[in-house]
Amino acid sequence: MSAAPTTFGAPVVATHGSDDPAAPLVVLLHGRGSNEQEIISLAPHLPGGVAYAAVRAPIAEGGGYAWFANRGIGRPVASSLEATMSWFRTWLDDVAPSGRPVVLVGFSGGAAFAGGLALADPARYAGAAVLHGTLPFDAGVPVEPSRLSHLPVFVAQGEADHVIPRELLDRTWRYLHTESGAPTVGRRDPGGHGITAATLHRLAGWVAERFLHLRATPAAPVGAPSGVRWPTLPGGALPDRVGPRPDVSWAIPQQQLSQHAPADLQEALFARVSALPGVTGADSLISVPGARAFVLPEGSGPDDAFLVPDAREFAHLHPGYDGSLHLALPAGQAADLVARGWGVPHPWAGTRLAAGFVMLFGPRTPDELETVVGVVTAAHAAASGG
Repeated sequence: MSAAPTTFGAPVVATHGSDDPAAPLVVLLHGRGSNEQEIISLAPHLPGGVAYAAVRAPIAEGGGYAWFANRGIGRPVASSLEATMSWFRTWLDDVAPSGRPVVLVGFSGGAAFAGGLALADPARYAGAAVLHGTLPFDAGVPVEPSRLSHLPVFVAQGEADHVIPRELLDRTWRYLHTESGAPTVGRRDPGGHGITAATLHRLAGWVAERFLHLRATPAAPVGAPSGVRWPTLPGGALPDRVGPRPDVSWAIPQQQLSQHAPADLQEALFARVSALPGVTGADSLISVPGARAFVLPEGSGPDDAFLVPDAREFAHLHPGYDGSLHLALPAGQAADLVARGWGVPHPWAGTRLAAGFVMLFGPRTPDELETVVGVVTAAHAAASGG
């Protein structure tokens, strides 16, 4: 297949839903061998009050977003992808000027295109769904750690998918759930290369939750953080965590599965945080049985500084078999925490929960205990109104 042309005709677009030019917009991107009329059929099953636009791929060959080279899906031609993204952005910037939330939903080849758009300019979008497809790793788009911080992502795959190479599906899954920094909701179905009713139902919920969150709360800055200050840590900066990240469950409840903190360090951590000004202990109202909450009854911080605002629970320590914490941090500190290897976003951050809702890994050494206490102290400062 030759590279795509550098110019394309006007987009062919099918629409559904709200005709309010300010309504949130979901852009549906079809797969190879499909078209805009087929994928717009998903829209009646997605939330109301939203505008939907399905855009026909500009490359006739293959009938989809076909910027793939000889080996087929998963080997993008960089110049073709760049030209297609430029063509798409010209259309999008006209129909959705700055300030109108846009969520991308792509299936198969359209998933690679949606992922490429999000990676190229993550701050442009309010979310991205990658359905039964791969990110365009070989197309020249940036895939550095924390590239997608605070950009909610929904990823769905089929366990028996024989259309997309398994190594690319696994690489996409791993990057989105770990290195990307994106709060990622994942679904794995037993089927193959197709959207199941259960996945469509969960996608609809995720879209609704994202737009409801944006209606109530300004969007957190998206993208890799820089220059983040930590007044509660020596030198005002968070050091990089040593070694690989531990394994973390991708399903709810979110749990740390390896590199657990020793029991004595867990208890030392609990004692140190419990001694912070105004803190009281309680059973967590949002976590698994046995999780111990840190509550600040007189905390005057904003609701986003708490895991459970009504109860003023700003952090909790998971049971001994886990040893990690969940806590609420200001958005910049949350992104920096993930970028430096100390934690991962909660999958529901920015949808059902505050954008700064993160998992903090348990301390493996006394030195790490000091860092972890300093991070929790930052959450305490935010909850205190500092």
